[in-house]
Amino acid sequence: MQLATETKRLSGLLLGHKDLLIAFILIGVVAMMIIPLPTFMLDILLTVMISLAIIIMLISMYIDNVLDFSVFPGLLLIITLFRLGLNVATTRLILTEGEAGGVIHTFGTFVTKGNMVVGAIIFIILVIIQFIVITKGAGRIAEVAARFTLDAMPGKQMAVDADLNAGIITEAEAKERRRNIGREADFYGAMDGASKFVRGDAIAGIMITVINIIGGFIVGMTMQDLSFQDSIKRFTILTIGDGLVTQMPALMISTASGIIVARAASKQNLGDEVMGQLTQSTKAMYTGAGFMGLTAVIPGMPTVPFLLLAFLVGGLAFIVGRKQVSEKAEAAVEKEKKAEEKDSAANPDKIESYLQVDQMELEIGYGLISLVDVNQGGDLLERITMLRRQCATEIGVIVPPIRIRDNIQLKANQYVVKIKGIEVGQGELMTGCFLAMDPGGTSQKIQGIPTVEPAFGLPAIWITHSQKEAADIAGYTVVELPAVIATHLTELIRNHAGEILTRQDVKSLVDNMKATNATVVEELIPGLMGIGDIQRVLINLLNEKVSIRDLGSVLEALANASKVSKSEAYLTEQCRQALSRQICKTYKDSNDCIHVISLEPKLEQMLEASVQNTDRGPRLVIRPELVGRMVGRLSALVERMVAQNMQPVLLCSPGIRFQLRKIMEGSFPNLALISYSEIANGVNVKATGTVVLGDNESGAQ
Repeated sequence: MQLATETKRLSGLLLGHKDLLIAFILIGVVAMMIIPLPTFMLDILLTVMISLAIIIMLISMYIDNVLDFSVFPGLLLIITLFRLGLNVATTRLILTEGEAGGVIHTFGTFVTKGNMVVGAIIFIILVIIQFIVITKGAGRIAEVAARFTLDAMPGKQMAVDADLNAGIITEAEAKERRRNIGREADFYGAMDGASKFVRGDAIAGIMITVINIIGGFIVGMTMQDLSFQDSIKRFTILTIGDGLVTQMPALMISTASGIIVARAASKQNLGDEVMGQLTQSTKAMYTGAGFMGLTAVIPGMPTVPFLLLAFLVGGLAFIVGRKQVSEKAEAAVEKEKKAEEKDSAANPDKIESYLQVDQMELEIGYGLISLVDVNQGGDLLERITMLRRQCATEIGVIVPPIRIRDNIQLKANQYVVKIKGIEVGQGELMTGCFLAMDPGGTSQKIQGIPTVEPAFGLPAIWITHSQKEAADIAGYTVVELPAVIATHLTELIRNHAGEILTRQDVKSLVDNMKATNATVVEELIPGLMGIGDIQRVLINLLNEKVSIRDLGSVLEALANASKVSKSEAYLTEQCRQALSRQICKTYKDSNDCIHVISLEPKLEQMLEASVQNTDRGPRLVIRPELVGRMVGRLSALVERMVAQNMQPVLLCSPGIRFQLRKIMEGSFPNLALISYSEIANGVNVKATGTVVLGDNESGAQ
């Protein structure tokens, strides 16, 4: 009872001071190289060494991460020193007493069956396996792993910093990850050096065995008066037994070292990983089982073993396949359940989702899905991406992403374009055909199904693929179906750019302008104007198809004009004057001439006198019958210009241009109104007609 109490107290003391325990072990290892050990103590220590080797090898198989066994390099040095110390102790006993305990004697007689040649061959094979195969391979793996781990450290550190800056991890988690990265690099560096211990231990085992045989033979012949045969037999068996006892743990430790350094990318223990990856392909297992079954029927081959293996592999493949199907079904159910839970958490009643309105939508019938599906050769998505770039270049607006969805309520080949949920355009295509338009002057007529081009309302025909080449030769403009939709979208965006531009878009444009023109932005916002005020001016420009890509000039004009007046009409006119060259470029011909419709001076003076200042800015107050007469006179002039393939442009004074545009845009949506102040230097103006309201005038001159 007292002995048990003392033993418990001593073990508690040692476990409470683990550093002292390791220190005592190291001192004991060094001491046993000097102090002779009795055979029973040597048997105990050899048993401990074999047990430790087995435990270390099993631990290396069951760890999920190499850092879980980060003490291995230091432990490897201790185990190697322990084993070499036992070699010294056993060598002393063999040479001095001609024996080395029960463990070594058992290995020397039972394993070799008393045959020295068999024992020597087994020992040599073990040494070759350890030294040439395992030790050399593990050392090379450790060297490469250490090199690549050190090379990857900067990238891993940057990834941790990126996750920390993005808010994915906390500061404490970032510190822990950095510490693990450093520990991993230190571990593989230490393993690179520790692998040299294993290599040196293998070499030392060979030398010690050779020395023991030679030394034992000399001692037996000279000091123990043994015959040549007896001396060779006794000391060779003991030496080989000693070599086998020490090489078996060395082989297990080397194997553990190779397993650890070879599992850099592992995330689970070796058994689960090996079985999981070997059985991941049931097709390969069934193929292997079939091959083994065929091999079994070949004459001369062992039929029973091959048939048994084929049955086992095939049965295992069947079980694994059933399990994989079950796991996939469970995973799908679990994924759907988590998605529902996440959706429920994000949208408790899901009513708010009905309030979301997309900036732009493209709804298509089921017959046009192939135009969107990349796997079916559809390139509409790519064309829309190019369309957005084109709009940014031409009108200076970043078009929001266009949501494409199928709508079973539409006709099979119909599409509808919506802006903020409201339909702004639609069209119907003919799948498998091309749209051909006659630009005039074609060499021959092509037969097709008559239709109307959806973007501009021009007459066109549908032609088949076999007619395409003939239509191209004849001079027709032939367009693919995705190009028809893309062109229609582009035109709708140009016509409704003012509706698409939001305050958030304006803020993004202004923030982007800060990088190149910060001074004007800081001067204008927020001291003189707000984002909403700038948005209204930009919308006015876009509604008249004036590009706002030169946003710097617009903001500078607003900064100057807003100090004089906050009137929306005045600010818009000042911006147009700042963009006069751009506006004139839109309407002038190759001779730098703009063909315009002018107003009778008397009519223009009357309109200027009718401008009244109100709380909402200047307004043009004229009688409805006068507006009707102006529209009638102007209509004839506009039709004449369109017939001559000219862009209708009305020229007037700056004081009435904005207000007159508001009156005329309902009747003439494509009529451009420019003022005298917007005519840039070097641009000529030619009047094709004049609007007059005199009693004796026809209204067109």
